[in-house]
Amino acid sequence: MFIDYIALLLVNMVAGFALLAGYVYRGLDNPDRKKWVPGFAMTGLIALVFGAHMTMTWPVVGPYNSAFGEMSVLFGVIFLGAALAIAMDWSLMTVAVYAFFAGVAAVVLGVRIIDLKLTKYHYLTGIGYILSGLGGIFAAPSLVHLGKHRSYCAVAAGLLAVVALIWAATAYPAYWAHMKAFSQWVPFTARGMSGR
Repeated sequence: MFIDYIALLLVNMVAGFALLAGYVYRGLDNPDRKKWVPGFAMTGLIALVFGAHMTMTWPVVGPYNSAFGEMSVLFGVIFLGAALAIAMDWSLMTVAVYAFFAGVAAVVLGVRIIDLKLTKYHYLTGIGYILSGLGGIFAAPSLVHLGKHRSYCAVAAGLLAVVALIWAATAYPAYWAHMKAFSQWVPFTARGMSGR
């Protein structure tokens, strides 16, 4: 049996997009923006560490390592970059430019996941990737307009919240299924003790 921590990466994306929605709605023009740094840093760290491990070791079957591992690395770098920029009072524009290229990759993966029917809920997963990618693609233009138009902030935050809900609808059922699927699994290091 392989080690499958994709559900962890998905829950991390739920948290990340929920934090991003909150930041866009309440924090972007707030003078106390640094309170968002810990949440962005935690999200980025989990995504980068486990995404990098998945990318380098390929613990799951098929193309899921690329889809979830590599995209998690990009997601993690974006969130860590945002955390650093906010903490140092730097502009977020270079992070948004990086997010554009990661966003294009996410849209491509979303379309391909639907095309190849790669997951159990391939439409939901594909749409999640596509909408996540569009968030990255429109990050730079959004930075320019968000501070000026409060209604734009509300719409952007609402769309990011929808993305978080889509990933939640993918992540939490995965945890539910994993509890049964892994219920009889014994780690290799403990197999001698359990008689298996």
